[in-house]
Amino acid sequence: MAQVGSLCAEMETLNHVLSLVEAFRAFDVDNDGRITKAELGGIFGSLGYNASEQEVTAMMQEGDKNKDGLLSIHEFLEMNTRDLEGGTLASTLSTAFEVLDEDGNEILTGEDLHGVMQNLGLDLSLENCLHLVASLDADGDGAVSLDEFRLIVDSLL
Repeated sequence: MAQVGSLCAEMETLNHVLSLVEAFRAFDVDNDGRITKAELGGIFGSLGYNASEQEVTAMMQEGDKNKDGLLSIHEFLEMNTRDLEGGTLASTLSTAFEVLDEDGNEILTGEDLHGVMQNLGLDLSLENCLHLVASLDADGDGAVSLDEFRLIVDSLL
């Protein structure tokens, strides 16, 4: 099993990615996995960044790789995780999932996450754990499968 210090760093990275996914989904009103420039500005505001109209336009142009005028979740995550190398981030997230999936069933629930956090002596409430898992739960079944998790990791490569 990973050492507590290493796992804490991995959990911090995972928490950052989860907060980005959660913010994205909150502003993706029609749940099509794409956001507009106005929605992007709202996301940055919700994350505590006061970006100007020009900055949002520049971010949109920079992040919109396929030039369709929208940002996909993949483009959004790529744009906001550049400070980590793709392989490093993907490896960190994959390791975090393996560590969190203590029973090896390739399903992670909020309860599973909470149990691991408690075992590590980390103070993360059950409510927060449930919320983190829900932010990645693409099919709405209350858990994150390895396949759902891989979609996020693959988007970062």
